Amino acid sequence: MIEHVVAELGPWNWMLLGFVLLAAEILAPGVFLLWIGIAAILTGTLSLQLWDAAMWTWHVQVLVFLALSLLSAYGGKRFMDSRRNEETDQPLLNRRTEQLVGRTATLEQAIENGFGRVRLDDTLWRVAGPDLPAGTRVKIAAVDGSTLRVEAI
Repeated sequence: MIEHVVAELGPWNWMLLGFVLLAAEILAPGVFLLWIGIAAILTGTLSLQLWDAAMWTWHVQVLVFLALSLLSAYGGKRFMDSRRNEETDQPLLNRRTEQLVGRTATLEQAIENGFGRVRLDDTLWRVAGPDLPAGTRVKIAAVDGSTLRVEAI
């Protein structure tokens, strides 16, 4: 039965495969099926023009599809990477700890053996720096993971 459907559709098989892959990309986003779907549609477009050519066997079609898949995946990766490196007007968005650099606060817990705690807004943060008593005003100088590096004001 499948062979009958494939024979009936002819060059439209590739178009159908391409649209199925694009639909699968919508259902399970990951951006990879998009490039393979585009390659299938391009192979279908070539098939529509070359279907009656003697050299356009299914072997050649599969090789063209594989080559176009690799090219479109590579081009898609380069395109996505170029968009990722664009400058943004909010470079610290979703980098909460880095947004805290430069702020001042009062130590809630003394810094002993290099570590203490400070309250910023509604969060108690672990801080590292020179030993200081509780109540000392400190400035956040840097961030190391989720630990804030502080210095006395």
